[in-house]
Amino acid sequence: MVSTNGGGMTETAAIASHEGVAGSSRRWTQRSGAAAKRRLRVLFAIDNMGIGGTELNAVRTAERVDRARFDLFVLCLQDRGPLLARYEAQGISALRLPIRRLYGPTALRQGWRLMRFLRHQRIDIVHCHDVYDNIFTTFWSRLAGVPVVIASRRWWDEVPRRALRTVNRRAYRFADSVIANSATVADLLVQHEGVPARRVTVIPNFVDERAFTPPSSEARQAFFAELGVPADAIVVGCIAGLRPVKDHASLLHAAAGLVRRWPPLRLVLVGDGEARDPLRALAARLGIADRVHFAGTRPNDPNLHHLFDVSILCSLSEAFPNSIVEAMAAARPVVATRVGGVPDAVVDGTTGRLVEPRNPAALAAALEALLADSEMRRAMGRAGQLRARAQFHADGVIPALESLYERLYAARMR
Repeated sequence: MVSTNGGGMTETAAIASHEGVAGSSRRWTQRSGAAAKRRLRVLFAIDNMGIGGTELNAVRTAERVDRARFDLFVLCLQDRGPLLARYEAQGISALRLPIRRLYGPTALRQGWRLMRFLRHQRIDIVHCHDVYDNIFTTFWSRLAGVPVVIASRRWWDEVPRRALRTVNRRAYRFADSVIANSATVADLLVQHEGVPARRVTVIPNFVDERAFTPPSSEARQAFFAELGVPADAIVVGCIAGLRPVKDHASLLHAAAGLVRRWPPLRLVLVGDGEARDPLRALAARLGIADRVHFAGTRPNDPNLHHLFDVSILCSLSEAFPNSIVEAMAAARPVVATRVGGVPDAVVDGTTGRLVEPRNPAALAAALEALLADSEMRRAMGRAGQLRARAQFHADGVIPALESLYERLYAARMR
């Protein structure tokens, strides 16, 4: 990720005020009625093309937006990453402007390049997906006179530096709308970030119909055989990057207290990251190394939650995790920590169980209650699947985003 210290960005932001660039935006939108009916040109702005929740949500959205109504482009503040191929497969042009900092000579040069690109391509809407683009891209988009600029808040409290948080809060002023990926995050924007409620829109993470379809029995057998999971195992699965914020350590401690009473219990951890080796070592110290299976990073199609008996996410911080919605689509009960926007997805006692973070005993108790009651597992799974289909299906979420684009653009054209 790029980094900032806030001070340099404050100097850059002094180049133009929000009011000063608004005039150029209005000039941009003085078009004929015929021109206004063409496909809207939308630029997705993303920090990197790695495998992460925000990055996957952005590319999955780009793959589903109606190309008869929208021409898509993508901006990346790094110059490589595995998800670039997915944009290219959709014929979406990628502008790569790698920067190490949000201030300084390189950022200034890349900003001018971005401004020229936006003007040359006549971009109508810039949609920023992360904190770095909120700061960098909203500013240069306004300076370029882009009619509609959208910022996002897709995190809870993971932004590490106070300066970054402060500058991001100021960057919201450049946006016509700020997208939150859950109602709880939207409340945070209004109550703590000072964004007027009328400029906040909730567009949740989503799943498509494929997430509801289980893998074949052959695929299931092959997956478990590869990992060495016994055919008669009770599988608790977690799909999340192996990073400290996901707190897999609490899950391992919880499992260590359960395996004596539940000999068939196995943990399957899908994902990778810097915590992999420490977690392997912890599993060995706890005496459960043979019960914990590290599956590494896997494609999210098919939806691997179908292979679990219970899905779990014990993060210390989340905004609105894709993994939980995917588990619900797979009709799996969810045990999750009560953090951030997780309660917007998991209905405690109906679609799963919520527990406090950093509490292995509470995790173990919630898991054991589900392990002991197969009918409860099925009932919660069914309820979760109905909720996922009704509230978090792509067929509802993508049209809501497209409607937001058109509504904001039409307002600028008036």
